[in-house]
Amino acid sequence: LPDGSPVNTVREDPVRKGLLFAGTETAVWFSIDDGDHWQPLELNLPHTSMRDLWVNGNDLIVATHGRSFWILDDISPLRQLASFSPDAVTLFEPGAAYRVRRSTNSDTPLPIDEPQGENPPDGAIIDYSLPASFHGAVTLEILDGSGKLVRTYASTDAPYATPDELAKQLIPLYWLKMPQTLPASAGMHRWVWDLRATTPTATRYAYPISAVPHRTPRTPQGPLVLPGTYTVRLTAGGKVLTAPLVVKMDPRVNASPADLVALHTAESKLAALTSSSAEAALEAHSLREQIAKLEQGAPAALKASLDGSDKQLAALLDGREETATSDDVPGLDEVSGQSAELYAQVGQVDAAPTVAQGKAAAHATEETEEALRSWKQWKEGSLPKLNSELTAAHRSQLNLEQRPETMPEGGDED
Repeated sequence: LPDGSPVNTVREDPVRKGLLFAGTETAVWFSIDDGDHWQPLELNLPHTSMRDLWVNGNDLIVATHGRSFWILDDISPLRQLASFSPDAVTLFEPGAAYRVRRSTNSDTPLPIDEPQGENPPDGAIIDYSLPASFHGAVTLEILDGSGKLVRTYASTDAPYATPDELAKQLIPLYWLKMPQTLPASAGMHRWVWDLRATTPTATRYAYPISAVPHRTPRTPQGPLVLPGTYTVRLTAGGKVLTAPLVVKMDPRVNASPADLVALHTAESKLAALTSSSAEAALEAHSLREQIAKLEQGAPAALKASLDGSDKQLAALLDGREETATSDDVPGLDEVSGQSAELYAQVGQVDAAPTVAQGKAAAHATEETEEALRSWKQWKEGSLPKLNSELTAAHRSQLNLEQRPETMPEGGDED
């Protein structure tokens, strides 16, 4: 340790013998060899008198003189440094994570300039390191106890929103949790899994009014996972590394394991329903946009076919009311909105779904399946015929993979 900076406190990690922390008059230091060698813990920690240190679970707490408390979240990597090599791809075994819901307080959020402490990361902290010579893609996967894939992140993922899309938000961007991509550069990286399964597709995304500066997530999010043991799998540089991850239940929640399983099952089904109905609605809206452009300057016969198809798509989106010769058929916009709303309601609390919610989910499933059958029939029948006419007229075919540029305005959003 350097001269001229008296040591105020020394603590040993209660988990890893030989891992020491020292608080001096100017900094915090750590040693992985029982004090023979020391390295600084700095980054954003102010150079002030470090009066006391304490290890609480996986966190290091620093009590300073006149600069408040500082907490280093999850020191699990420090406990594993003895076997660490910077020249190899490394996945550190993560510490336990708690399944805690974010605040849903709908009151006016604290402004960004209001002094307030920062909460720990929302989810499981996963640390990995890539050597200086590393080049290529990185994939991080979460698997449940049965080996089923729960969530995948990749360095090749495109952000879910572009800067232009974010600029269209009607709220200041400092409220939002910005899109992130899994890092693939050399060095140490920290990634936070939000303890949720894959995000469902939706026709419309929003940000909740229960906002926190820089931390407000885009909704809908994927279903919260159940407590249990998971596997983190890192693939990089031709190597596949795994590590166990324990997810613990919020100790303040009294829901039984059976209730949590019922909730997770319902959320998973509704998330799948939301995705399938939204995918269909997005396809139909995109085709209508493409048709509107193709109608410009089209020959009369082709324009008539395009116009007819547009009316059919409008009926598929809006639904068809019951007549003397046909039954009522729900529209894609209706079922996608219905599924998304029910999914949001069921996932608001850690409790088994109510009887009313179960009946609503069964009804939504029936209507969605009916709407998707009509959509499938149109895609397999009318769409190929129309694309053949477009090809014959030397026009571009309709592309189902193209996303709509705009979506019709729906109801009120948070």
